[in-house]
Amino acid sequence: MEKLKKAPQFYLFLKRVFDFIVSLCLLVLFSPMLLVISLIIRFTSPGPAIFGQIRVGLNGRKFTFYKFRTMYRNADKIFHKELLKDLIEETAGPVFKIRMDARVTRIGRFLRKTSLDELPQLINVLKGDMSLVGPRAPIPFEVEHYNERQFKRLSVKPGITGLWQVSRERDLSFNEWIKMDIEYIDKWSILLDLKILFKTIIVVFKEAHTN
Repeated sequence: MEKLKKAPQFYLFLKRVFDFIVSLCLLVLFSPMLLVISLIIRFTSPGPAIFGQIRVGLNGRKFTFYKFRTMYRNADKIFHKELLKDLIEETAGPVFKIRMDARVTRIGRFLRKTSLDELPQLINVLKGDMSLVGPRAPIPFEVEHYNERQFKRLSVKPGITGLWQVSRERDLSFNEWIKMDIEYIDKWSILLDLKILFKTIIVVFKEAHTN
């Protein structure tokens, strides 16, 4: 598995300090919103407000990935992957993704459209499992099918946002995801992270105001 060697340790330390400070500040700033969203989720469908899922992070280490629950309770057990193979989008790679998923609740669709479901990932960033910017965090099912080149995605911490998030073409194939993630790893700099964060704010704002 390839490791990130180009970035000096000092800059990686700065990236971690930046992640910690920003995620802590955002959690405090958004705490009223987080509480309101949690209550709405609990009142509109049975089950916990926060959904935890095992994902794969830096150098293959597994961690619990947090999001607001956007599906009905036990959706992953009610609709097993083997029963949904025909609905999985063709992404030319080991990615489990369904476009019109009947398991998503009404409030869940709103949270996904506005990316508000991603806010609990700030906890992951604060803990050090993730970064604000980085490759998408894969599930173990996907990693099991990686080839040697694709494992390079695990040479850095996964991020809440990345080049794939701010891409003009959002319906990317798996190979396009991989290409962008490796491009990010090879070209990484603090300035690049700041640019991606700025573009992410613009993209989220635009998507929240589209039909």
